[in-house]
Amino acid sequence: MRTVTAVAHRGDPYRARENTIDSLRSALHRGADAVEIDVRLTRDRVPVLLHDATLKRLWGHDRPLRSLSGDEVRGLTEGGVPTLAEALGATGDSRVMVDLPGPVDARAAREVVDVVRACGAEERVYYCAAAPAMLAVRAADSSAEIALTWTTVAPPRRGLLDVVRPRWLNYRFPLVNRDLTARVHRDGYLVSVWTPDTRRSMRRLLDAGVDSITTNRIDALTALRKD
Repeated sequence: MRTVTAVAHRGDPYRARENTIDSLRSALHRGADAVEIDVRLTRDRVPVLLHDATLKRLWGHDRPLRSLSGDEVRGLTEGGVPTLAEALGATGDSRVMVDLPGPVDARAAREVVDVVRACGAEERVYYCAAAPAMLAVRAADSSAEIALTWTTVAPPRRGLLDVVRPRWLNYRFPLVNRDLTARVHRDGYLVSVWTPDTRRSMRRLLDAGVDSITTNRIDALTALRKD
């Protein structure tokens, strides 16, 4: 069976709370090649790990992240929400996929890229999100590795691809089959998918020839690769 990159979605969320240091370390311990993290900015422009716009679902506080300072987030979560810098420090030399789920303008992209640079992590960090965020990242870093998230089987416009210059096209997994993978490969890109969590789905995607799978069940994927 061909090898694909095993990416842990928000760490190892079935064993530790997503987007926390414990979750990232658990995923790497279970054989993840990379961890995917979600990064948003606090009111005082600190990049931290949080998928949602508020702290409610994970931390029980119905407070928008953008209304809170980094110190306030740390206090409300008892240090549970790490900064991007802390996450990069905790992942050692491992690959990190930075997803940017919120509105990302040029300033926000520069601030995230600046933290990655300050941590000396440019060579192991790559970025994923929809076109507006990836356009902002490309403007902030001409050499950034990008996985352009795409949600339709119709290919991205050539003009968009020429500007973003992604290495990967990043698809929701039900969209992907052998024909789509073959077309993307012919066009010169790698195929990443998110987020299959059953062995059956993972096997189908491996058979379809994808290059990377992002999953909440990193242990299932790493075990499947050994079969």
